Amino acid sequence: MNEKQLTSDARGHQLTNINVWTPDSQWLVYDVRPHGGSFTGSTIERVNVKTGETEVLYRAGENAHVGVVTVSPDQPARYAFIHGPENPYDSWQYDFHHRRGVIVSEPQRAQAVTLDAMDITAPFTPGALRGGTHVHVFSPDGSCLSFTYNDHVLHELNPALDLRNVGVALSAHPVTPPKHHPREYAGSHFSVLVSETTVTPQPGSDDINRAYEEGWIGQKGYLKPDGNRQRRALAFIGDTLSASGEKHPEIFVVDLPQDDADYLKAGEKPLQGTPDTLPAPPAGVKQRRITFTEKGIAAQPRHWLRSSPDGSQIAFLMKDEKDVVQFWTVSPNGGKPVQISHSSSGIQSAFSWSPDGKAVTLVCDNSLMRLDVESGEMHRLTVRTDIAPCADAVVYSPDGSQIAFMRQVGEFAQIFVTASR
Repeated sequence: MNEKQLTSDARGHQLTNINVWTPDSQWLVYDVRPHGGSFTGSTIERVNVKTGETEVLYRAGENAHVGVVTVSPDQPARYAFIHGPENPYDSWQYDFHHRRGVIVSEPQRAQAVTLDAMDITAPFTPGALRGGTHVHVFSPDGSCLSFTYNDHVLHELNPALDLRNVGVALSAHPVTPPKHHPREYAGSHFSVLVSETTVTPQPGSDDINRAYEEGWIGQKGYLKPDGNRQRRALAFIGDTLSASGEKHPEIFVVDLPQDDADYLKAGEKPLQGTPDTLPAPPAGVKQRRITFTEKGIAAQPRHWLRSSPDGSQIAFLMKDEKDVVQFWTVSPNGGKPVQISHSSSGIQSAFSWSPDGKAVTLVCDNSLMRLDVESGEMHRLTVRTDIAPCADAVVYSPDGSQIAFMRQVGEFAQIFVTASR
């Protein structure tokens, strides 16, 4: 049960919940929170898991804040993260709808390339967005990224219309809007929303008013019931309303086109949205509901849907009949969820799959645990402590040998690693 503390300086260190390891399993990327949980850092950094050496990958200027970094699965490494607005002022400062994704690539790290174009002046531009993106996660093949999104245009019209959604950014299709506003900018990727939300979901229906905590399905997609492989797909949590009007978070899936050109084709509604409607998914992209639970999946601890490497199982947290939060899986094709864990104390964190798909790692009983997915058995990887490891991120290394996590040490979160067995 050996664990190694990698950082110790008097700053908060934040790991994202996925893709925090470089592909060679040698470095961990993180952002810095000078004041604990506040998003006020100006650097994206990495630490070597063997030597403890740290490097600054990017330093923001002009009073901008950066954070929530992930790494591409391929070499040379690319680092995607949130970038807040430069030179912020009262009416334009960091917020859900005022942030963008950027990418810094090896070996030229100094230049941050903006990922998602911004166009907030009608008529809007297809492939550009009108707000802010968050948690940019590379697809398993590195060809595109997913993100969550909030809309500036509708937020200005009425904050109640600014519903969180899930989107995808495609490389090799840069977008340059006319730039009629000083806060508009070009992007290296073509960005579209792939979820559909409504302000007033019909109780008892599959309507949702929020889409979030998405995850790519499978390293190479998943097999459909007809035996064909769906190469690109995302699972996400959608907030439905029960027949009695209660919020029920459920699991939804969107099957995505394999051909990049198909993302450029609008459906019944314009990709870029209108002054009073959100951007809409491309033609042929439809969301479908996967779970129909009695009470909805767990809202706490906060977690992101994560698929097994082979794409056959989407993992999530939900309370059992004793109201204890457990680890469950469900097929992307639908069906009855399967309860995997049977802990008396409940799952306490987000989780990640081992590269071989046989186990997940998470926090339970104030310890890091390895959960065998076939047997449901828990194996303690760190000693039980009075204060549990941080719930935000517990992430396997690409080679499966190590697990990264955080502990609160005094006032600040610090980064630790432990062996996976």
